[in-house]
Amino acid sequence: MKKMKKNSFIEGAIIATVGIIIVKVIGLLYVIPFNALIGEQGGALYGYAYNIYQLFLSISSAGFPFAISKLTSEYKALGNNEAVRQTYNVSKNIILIISIIIFVLLFTLAPQIGKLIIGSKTGGNTYSDIAFVIRMVSFAILVIPFLSVTKGFLQGHKYIGPTSISQIIEQIVRVAVILAGTYLALKVFKTNMKTAVGIAVSGAFFGGLIAYIYLRIKIKKSKLLVKTESKEGSIDKKEIIKKILKYSIPFIIISLIYNLYVTIDMILVSRTMGDILKMPSATVESVVSVFTTWGIKLNNIILAVITGLTTSLIPNIVSSFTKGDKKDVDNKFNKALQCVLFVLVPSTLFLSFLAEPVWKLFYGASYYGPEVYKVFVFSALFGGLYSIVVNTLQGINKYKLVIITVFIGLIINTVLDVPMMILVHNLGYEASHGAIYASLIGYGTSAIIALVVLSKKYGFSFKDTSKRLPSYVISWLIFEVTIILLKFVIPTTLGGRLVQIPTLLAFGLISFGIYIAINYFNGNLKNLIDIKKRRKNENRNSK
Repeated sequence: MKKMKKNSFIEGAIIATVGIIIVKVIGLLYVIPFNALIGEQGGALYGYAYNIYQLFLSISSAGFPFAISKLTSEYKALGNNEAVRQTYNVSKNIILIISIIIFVLLFTLAPQIGKLIIGSKTGGNTYSDIAFVIRMVSFAILVIPFLSVTKGFLQGHKYIGPTSISQIIEQIVRVAVILAGTYLALKVFKTNMKTAVGIAVSGAFFGGLIAYIYLRIKIKKSKLLVKTESKEGSIDKKEIIKKILKYSIPFIIISLIYNLYVTIDMILVSRTMGDILKMPSATVESVVSVFTTWGIKLNNIILAVITGLTTSLIPNIVSSFTKGDKKDVDNKFNKALQCVLFVLVPSTLFLSFLAEPVWKLFYGASYYGPEVYKVFVFSALFGGLYSIVVNTLQGINKYKLVIITVFIGLIINTVLDVPMMILVHNLGYEASHGAIYASLIGYGTSAIIALVVLSKKYGFSFKDTSKRLPSYVISWLIFEVTIILLKFVIPTTLGGRLVQIPTLLAFGLISFGIYIAINYFNGNLKNLIDIKKRRKNENRNSK
């Protein structure tokens, strides 16, 4: 029987990134027909429910994949396979109880949440519409936590391939339900928008269920959960529960606060624009749909790189930290930061400078879409950078520092949201930009505090990254200038979706071609893709 193959840090990062990019590409492409079916008002309704679901999901399961991955890595490093098996079984029992409780809370509180989101606005989605859609998506909480725990179990074994395939399966099933269900509801059975969006969000349940079944089959075939004969490997269940809670609760708090960024922005943008600035409901929901649905879908391509990195980063940093190899922890953290600098910064700049043709390609003509998104895209960059810092801190057990910095960022964002929106609006700019600036300040402050403490208190060295930073900055500036100059030659205001494809291809090929060439000659690219050298280092560190 063919066994699953374990992956090294670099291999795992590549596999996870490729898998997640495929998932995000599918997630990005399906929004073209989905947007055509439900429009901006439907997109706002979808986003209201899905973001609340993500918030409650973070309470029910956010810390468990990390805890299981971390515990599995630790016990595997110690050669205790029986403890690994026990950890997975105990975690499933815990997650069952928590998932049921969270599901009941979300299902029951759906009407009150709907009222909180829309306030006194009229003429758009009603609070009962929001409540219905929230209740439809709440059933996914009975499945997704089990899927997440199983992924963490396999990632702890450094089996990145099956988890990546499961994500692709989950996405394909989810998208199939979204598109087929929405089309049948609106075009065949002629139901209302509320019903169509409710069916769409239920795709999360069906996608998660099929992906979970797939992973369980892979685990069974590989006999990872077969009980060992030796009693020596047995660990007291209370000790396992204690460790799971110790590792997961800080992560749950962190994930909850992170999701509150999106939820608070969603509520405050909606309430401020509607109740304070007295903007029409159609305008408010058009803007909110960027924050909750359409803008996030575009940002997910950028965040795919971060997710891929952290999927492989956690178990490898835990392994190195457990062995006391601080130099290897430093090396992997610096490589992760440099991947962000190399890939995410130019990608963010590209989407921001070319927001209008990008938006027109995926969603058609819109005033508020590209206007809001050209700034909103930077939230993916700042949030992604901080997630690298957060995952590293968690990998080395610095939970207190993570909670403090994330909480500081959230408070800054919450306090600044409304006043900055009013200020920006009074200055004659799009009011929602103020909320985005507040988020960027929050993320930036959290990241800076964490990096300073890591350096001063825990002796982390960022010499390799800081040494290369000036060359990165120069390449970014040249990248920006290239796009600006190309705008004088290649028009970006032409109508129609199809014409945006050759336009964006021309911009992409030229600007990224020059960018890659610059980083090839200054050594940054070689430093990142020198896999042979890294594998040699990993093999040395594992001895």
